[in-house]
Amino acid sequence: MWSDLGFSLAITAPIFSMLGFGILFKRLGWITDEFARVGSDLVFKVTLPCLLFVKLVETDFVHNLPIKLIFYAILATIAVFLILDRMIAVRLEKSFDRGAFVQGAFRSNMGIIGLAFCISAFGDRVVAAASIYLAVLTTLFNVLAVITLTRHESLSTNKPTYTHILASIGKNPLILSIVAGVLISLSGLQVPDFFLTTGGYFARMTLPLALLCAGASIRLQEFHASKALYWSSAAKLVFVPLIITLGGIAIGLRGEHLGVLYLMCASPTAAASYPMTQAMGGNHHLAAAIIAATSLGSMVFTTLGIFVLRSFQLI
Repeated sequence: MWSDLGFSLAITAPIFSMLGFGILFKRLGWITDEFARVGSDLVFKVTLPCLLFVKLVETDFVHNLPIKLIFYAILATIAVFLILDRMIAVRLEKSFDRGAFVQGAFRSNMGIIGLAFCISAFGDRVVAAASIYLAVLTTLFNVLAVITLTRHESLSTNKPTYTHILASIGKNPLILSIVAGVLISLSGLQVPDFFLTTGGYFARMTLPLALLCAGASIRLQEFHASKALYWSSAAKLVFVPLIITLGGIAIGLRGEHLGVLYLMCASPTAAASYPMTQAMGGNHHLAAAIIAATSLGSMVFTTLGIFVLRSFQLI
C-alpha cells in the first residue's frame, strides 16, 4: 500500500508543488499578472507546440496509434456531456449558470496539467498517445462548449458562430504542431538535428513555466458559494473521471492508455473555459470559481485516483 501511495505522490506532488510556487511567487510579487498572462501565452503559442512537435516527429505512429483509447474517449465524453447538459444542468434554477456548470464539469486542462501528469507518470514514451488524445479531445471540447453555452445563455450579442469556433480550432497552435509532427513522422522526412535541438530547448521550458503561470492565475477571491459551483466541481473531480475510467476498464484499457485516460479526465477545469463563458454571455464568475476549486481539489482527488488504480494493478 505504501509503495502505491508513494507512486501516486511521485506523480502529483511535483505538479502541485509547482502550482503552489506559482501562488507563492504571486503573493511575494515575484510573478505579476502580466508575467502570468505573457508566460501562458508563450507556453500556448511556442513552448508547448515545440514539446509536442519534437516528441511526435520521433514517434512510430504506424504501430503505436492509440485507436481504441481515442474512439472510446470520444464516445464517453459525448455521453457524459449529454448527461450533464440535458439531464442535470436543466435542474439548476438559474439558466445563467447552466452553460458554465456544464463546461466546468467536463472540460479538462489537458494541455498543461493533464500532459504534465502523463509525463510525470510514464515519461516521454507516453507523449505520442497523450498528444493524439489532446488534439482530438481539445477539438471536441471546444465544439461541445459552444453547444452548451449557446443552448443555455442568451445574454450576449457577440456570441461566436460555429464557423468562428471551428476556424479558431484550425488555427490552434497545439493542434497545428501535432498535425505537423504526425505528418512528418508518417512521411519519413528527416528533421535537421539543429532544429530538433532548438525545439528541445523550448520544450524543456514548457512544464515549469506553464505550471508557475497556472498557479499564479488561481484567484481564491473568485469563490462564490453556490450549488452550481459545488456540483460542477464534484462532477469534474469525482464523477466524470470515475464514470469514464470505469468504462475504460470495462472495455479492456490497461497500463499507459488507461493512465492517460484517467489523468486527462481528472485534470482540473481548463482555464480556457473562463474567456469562452465570458464571451458568450454566461456566468464567468462561476466559471472562474470552478477553475480555482478544481485546481485545488485535484491535488487530493487525482492522487487518490492514481493510488486506487495502482493498488488494483491497472496502471
